[in-house]
Amino acid sequence: MEGKQTIMRRSALAALAAVGTVSLVLSGCSKADDNKDNNSGKSAGANAATKGVVNASTQKGGTVTYEYSDVPDSFDPGNTYYGYMFNLSRLYARPLMTFTPGPGQKGNELVPDLAASAGVPSDGGKTWTYKLRTGLKYEDGTAITSKDVKYAVERSNFARDVLSLGPNYFQQFLDGGDKYKGPYKDKSDAGLASIETPDDTTIVFHLNRAFQEFDYLVASPQTAPVPKAKDTGVDYVKHIVSSGSYKFQSYEEGKQVVLVRNDNWDAKTDPLRKQYPDKIVVKLKVNPETIDQDVMAGEAIDLGGTGVQAATQAKVVNDASLKANTDNTYGGRLVYMAINTKLAPFDNVACRKAVEFAVDKVSVQTAEGGPVRGDVATTVLPPDIPGYQKSDLYASDGNKGDVAKAKEQLKACGKTSINTNISARSDRPQEIDAATAIISSLKKVGINATLKQYPSGKYFTDSVGVPKFDGQQNIGLMMMQWGADWPSGYGFLQQILHGDAIGESGNTNLSQLDNAEINTNLEKAIATQDQGQREALYAQIDQKTMDEAALVPLTYFKVLLYRPANFTNLVSTAAFSGQYDYLNIGTTKK
Repeated sequence: MEGKQTIMRRSALAALAAVGTVSLVLSGCSKADDNKDNNSGKSAGANAATKGVVNASTQKGGTVTYEYSDVPDSFDPGNTYYGYMFNLSRLYARPLMTFTPGPGQKGNELVPDLAASAGVPSDGGKTWTYKLRTGLKYEDGTAITSKDVKYAVERSNFARDVLSLGPNYFQQFLDGGDKYKGPYKDKSDAGLASIETPDDTTIVFHLNRAFQEFDYLVASPQTAPVPKAKDTGVDYVKHIVSSGSYKFQSYEEGKQVVLVRNDNWDAKTDPLRKQYPDKIVVKLKVNPETIDQDVMAGEAIDLGGTGVQAATQAKVVNDASLKANTDNTYGGRLVYMAINTKLAPFDNVACRKAVEFAVDKVSVQTAEGGPVRGDVATTVLPPDIPGYQKSDLYASDGNKGDVAKAKEQLKACGKTSINTNISARSDRPQEIDAATAIISSLKKVGINATLKQYPSGKYFTDSVGVPKFDGQQNIGLMMMQWGADWPSGYGFLQQILHGDAIGESGNTNLSQLDNAEINTNLEKAIATQDQGQREALYAQIDQKTMDEAALVPLTYFKVLLYRPANFTNLVSTAAFSGQYDYLNIGTTKK
């Protein structure tokens, strides 16, 4: 998922105060009927959306259009793992907790969503209790209950043969989660015993060990309620029942989605959503260059939120008037190349270290778009994630690689050359360019890598995220980009490093790393109440991962977004890797 920074669970009072501040900003700058934004058509300046809400307005009406170059893994809130879908899904799927629509690091602050307040821990952090808000309804007017939240967690985490695309934290941490077969195979109809619903507004989670950051976990869309009677498994995506401010008017798989106002959404039950546009259109498989053109013309927002293409970047950074409409920020993300630790010869750590020394990271940075798109990386944790400590185990002159040391490691591995494949996402030109630069670096030391491309929507389900596939296709190296599932070292590291995260499909631990020391320290960290001690453990995990050469850090990702005109309430949030928060974007264009 995408990155965040701060680590401590916020109190409900502080969280609600933060929401109130944002609400005042939004409501105090314009009137619903004044038909203009607070900038009168003038740019707010570069990085303005990382510091505050740009074009704050309460104007209602019009259509907000999003465009994406491929297709997402799924619109089903229980079956998605892309950060931009975590962001967008909140329009129609309300999780127990979420993040405040604030600028920069303020966006990392947790606030209650479906829940009335933050979770109440007991039993040393092994039991968490939530009370739902009163008066909650689905789009059809039926009541939302705690049983629907329980069912949503069960279907999204325990039916991995049906819904495999989201994270599996609940499966790992709920008591008895290793034995429960999921709701589609549960003949008793009782569900998982460790999730209790003593009444329609109370849900209690019993964990198998202490989890001090559980409020962050329930902020995932996997806790958005799903009515069991309406669930059709993998086909639920075609008829999602909305609990948010918008509902599906139409769903054309691989083409377009249209959302309209949910008439049964009640603002009294929801202090976050404002329901500004009449309609929200999501267009899929749009050419990346076309997306840039539409964004700059004020016609669309780039749903993926990964920033403008290389040609557009060159245009905007060299034109002061255009640059004034950009937001460039860290997003708690790492661009890296995973090394398949289970595939020979990379099951030998010396062969992996040969790769570490061989890569010219400056050439990769250049291929990605230069410093505006990221700083050269040498650690697993980015600088804006707690636990980061500056380190470089594979240092080279100017970060351009060390051919001599790479060949030494290759010799220690018993090899003079290696033939392998490297994967990248076909709809991400900069990722392909970065992989091509890596291929050139590796060739200098005798590692011959051939590029294999797969679409984003299938990258984790039908190709690279399937360990068996990687073995069959000799994919030893995999391009990857990762951000924290929530703003802590655990939220960043667990799903890409813990052995328990390895799955037969939808796998995000692409290195297939299953190291006892790393696993133990991750578990120790999440059970530790003291923030400083947790951060020290995250730093140790980072160091051990680099010792094991399980992945090659390439760049600490920075996003360069172009801020489109005509759209209101634009705010770049660390909660979703610098993307604009999609919750309350409106338009001045009728």
